[in-house]
Amino acid sequence: MAEPLTLYKLMILYLLKKVNYPLSNGQMSEFFVSKSYTDYFTFQMVINELLGTSLIHKETIRNTSRYELTKEGEEVLFYFENKITGEVKQDMDDFLKENNFKLRTENSVLANYYKSTASNDFEIDCVVKEGKNTLIELKLSAATEEMAEKMCDNWEKASKEIYEFAMKKLL
Repeated sequence: MAEPLTLYKLMILYLLKKVNYPLSNGQMSEFFVSKSYTDYFTFQMVINELLGTSLIHKETIRNTSRYELTKEGEEVLFYFENKITGEVKQDMDDFLKENNFKLRTENSVLANYYKSTASNDFEIDCVVKEGKNTLIELKLSAATEEMAEKMCDNWEKASKEIYEFAMKKLL
């Protein structure tokens, strides 16, 4: 069996390989902490080391960091996946299976805003994804940051209805 920190790195790579969508920091740390593999701080250290070696890629949207496996990470996992025991793999597979809908849903509806460089407005990007495919992307503008925040918050609740409306009108 691999050294603990090496094992944690391989486990993160394995989790990211097994899904076709990014996983958030919270989703992965929930697995590691709830299954008592390691504590939150060690998990964060391991994530940062993986980022530093470009084995995973991070995207941050509204204070949520989401991670994906890079090609380099896939190659490392290909050579060293055998260092993860069958029992540990089963734990990860069970976690992904039991939480698949929740994990997928939490990562499929995204909204983010930023200050426009061309005006005083705030630009809002609203997206619904299925895996790595974008189903709908809506770009909006708001006069204030409060409006932009509210629009982002409401996108999660209204995205399904907006998507269905657009599809109905366009087809």
